[in-house]
Amino acid sequence: MADITKEYKTISQIAGPLVYVKNTDPVGYKEMVNVRLSDGSIRRGQVLDTSDDIVVIQVFEGTTGIDRDASVRFLGDTMKMPVSRDMIGRILSGSGEPLDGGARIVPEKELDIEGGAINPWARDSPSDFIQTGISTIDGMNTLVRGQKLPIFSQSGLPHNEMALQIARQAKVRGENEEFAVVFIAMGITNEEKQMFMKEFERTGALKSAVVFLNLADDPAVERTLTPRLGLTTAEYMAFDLGMQVLVIMTDVTNYCEALRQIGAARDEVPGRRGYPGYMYTDLAQLYERAGRIKGKKGSITQIPILTMPSGDITHPIPDLSGYITEGQIVLSMELHRAGIYPPVNVSSSLSRLMGGGTGAGKTREDHKNVSDQLYASYAEGKDLRGLVAIVGKDSLSAKDRKLLDFADIFEDRIVRQGIDEDRSIEETLDIAWEIFTELDLDQLTRISRKYLEKYLPKK
Repeated sequence: MADITKEYKTISQIAGPLVYVKNTDPVGYKEMVNVRLSDGSIRRGQVLDTSDDIVVIQVFEGTTGIDRDASVRFLGDTMKMPVSRDMIGRILSGSGEPLDGGARIVPEKELDIEGGAINPWARDSPSDFIQTGISTIDGMNTLVRGQKLPIFSQSGLPHNEMALQIARQAKVRGENEEFAVVFIAMGITNEEKQMFMKEFERTGALKSAVVFLNLADDPAVERTLTPRLGLTTAEYMAFDLGMQVLVIMTDVTNYCEALRQIGAARDEVPGRRGYPGYMYTDLAQLYERAGRIKGKKGSITQIPILTMPSGDITHPIPDLSGYITEGQIVLSMELHRAGIYPPVNVSSSLSRLMGGGTGAGKTREDHKNVSDQLYASYAEGKDLRGLVAIVGKDSLSAKDRKLLDFADIFEDRIVRQGIDEDRSIEETLDIAWEIFTELDLDQLTRISRKYLEKYLPKK
């Protein structure tokens, strides 16, 4: 680490959010920096790259006003996040400063924002149900503690409304479980910021949440710090305080755009569609901070939300996210245009860890059978819509007409729900059994006879 008392006046170049400093003593990667301007003001930065000849510093507050007369002092340590139980109920900026008019956080600890990698041997398998109150997630793409389950959306869809609904409705089932939400918003507009703040305060969800808000006009460098500050807070709450923590991050696409902007300022050789070649590694460093650790009571579960440019699921951001995470919830423009909220396309959605968090003692014994039957019958009904467009409904058999009608009923009863409607898993499963009565008994091929006798309502 560099001499923390020494100041360097050897700035050779300024490019975007980056400052290049020549002829320094050896400094460490990610080391914190103070840049003193000619007027005496201080801006914070971090070492992004270091070599024998030059050090590259990214300045958090932007480089406007910095000239070659500015001096640079290396602080000999990496960035730390002050954490405390008193953070719960607070709204903070993307750099961790209070936005709610309250006092600064008095830290119980200061933790490195890069976190510590969880030893794979020490990881515990995600296995306990988290109820979001949304039927298409709880019933068919179940979220379990320690999972990473992203929502793939696109511009114009109500992913922010869904994020807020999950933030206020999510809960763990069980006695003596402390639950909290860490809500991380990146690159949002001022209008979105006001909406988030009002909703958290209006619904009372803030009392069990910590909110980080990074605005679109904040420097790109800050956007790369915001999720790390939020995840460090989540790690403290989960592994030091023993809480079950749900981290909601929106919008990961804005975060990746910040990576691309910084990469362009550094003249890096771009990868796919101009994004940095290391974007996979960078995203993995965020997503893999979810999980459970053997011997620790707490857990971190992630719902990253990302908007797919032009709705393209093969775009690098959703593509790379899909490799790292355990499934995805895909939102549909077609359902949104039909006035259905939340517009979840269950046919394209998947929770790879659903099996570990469902069944007797976790949700309900019939859960897996019900989910399988809903998927199968809805898929057949959707296929018949295409056929009807060609040959007409009258040419279908009576059984096929029932499946065709079932697809509409499924979208209206299971997919559609109110923005403030909080359904328990039992309510979701009961609705499913009600709509199964629209089909013949011999069409319910995915459900065992004992569950049919126990749960199917009598006509």
